[in-house]
Amino acid sequence: MIYVIISEKQSVHLWLIKFKVMNILDPVSVIMTPDPITVDATDSLAVVSKIFSTHKIHHIPVTENGELVGIISKSDFLFFKRGFSDSEADKAMEEVRMNNYSAKEIMTKKLAKLEPEDKINVAIEVFKENLFHGIPVVEGKKIVGIVTTYDIIKRLAVDNEAYAGY
Repeated sequence: MIYVIISEKQSVHLWLIKFKVMNILDPVSVIMTPDPITVDATDSLAVVSKIFSTHKIHHIPVTENGELVGIISKSDFLFFKRGFSDSEADKAMEEVRMNNYSAKEIMTKKLAKLEPEDKINVAIEVFKENLFHGIPVVEGKKIVGIVTTYDIIKRLAVDNEAYAGY
């Protein structure tokens, strides 16, 4: 159990929060981020840039007609932007590139995917064997969530049982 003390002006509240131990045989739906922010394949990279700068995320699923067709990682996006400095000419060139290239032109098309009922241990194995950190969760071809290495770390960070081994 974790105790959280919240102080509001002169009163102090003690909250008792009980977090369930992460069971790697639980479905990924337990730890995934549901209804992730997505972009359409035809959206400009300016839209992608705004999402990355506005939200604290590192993966944006790409859809076409409501179906998952790819994913853009922040690393992919920054690789595309590489080589530009802060000069006015470079800023103008970057603006042109951001407005003239679309999500489909830089997205990763060959995806690992999970279904909501797939087990967390399957996600861990996929992360361990590959060089990516986000896996879309789909029902059919429709994206319903995303599970990331951060989701697993976040869950372990609040898991008292995980600390027992230290």
